[in-house]
Amino acid sequence: MRKNLGAKPFLYPQLVMVIASYGEDGTPDAMNAAWGGIAGNDRIFLCLSANHKTVQNILSRKAFTVSVADEAHLVEADYVGLVSGNDVPDKLERSGFHVTRSEFVDAPVIDELPLVLECRLVSYDPKSHHLVGEIVNARADERILDEAGRIDPDKLQPITFDPDNRTYWSLGRKVGQAFADGARLK
Repeated sequence: MRKNLGAKPFLYPQLVMVIASYGEDGTPDAMNAAWGGIAGNDRIFLCLSANHKTVQNILSRKAFTVSVADEAHLVEADYVGLVSGNDVPDKLERSGFHVTRSEFVDAPVIDELPLVLECRLVSYDPKSHHLVGEIVNARADERILDEAGRIDPDKLQPITFDPDNRTYWSLGRKVGQAFADGARLK
């Protein structure tokens, strides 16, 4: 038997992303977000309210980065979601994160997080809070790559967000091979 829960954003897992931008004065800023995902081969979709300092920065600079939060940096990733850049201008520095300027967009890359998407702003709707970015470059630390140069989720150790229980989870183990296991039913 199933229980109706109402209209809830329960799509599991929800990847924990750290969105980074530069302020008008060049100060790096970041926030934790779980509401979003990939929207095609070169687009990312985020749901971010306009009152966030990071969103104000993105609208001003027309660029941002999206890093995948990992188990090793759960505390830092949670911190940048707890504290507002409007209240704590140096929250990124206080988190212990360090940044390098992106080669592709006017936004910071968080050095400690091993996977980042470097993005240009495509659109933002302040009513719906929908932000769309064009993925200009994806960059991965070599330590999370397998022998073939592909991302190894076991090495990346991304964290996910459970919105119902307000908890973080690790990804888990490999259970199958996409575009292959279903072929047994052909």
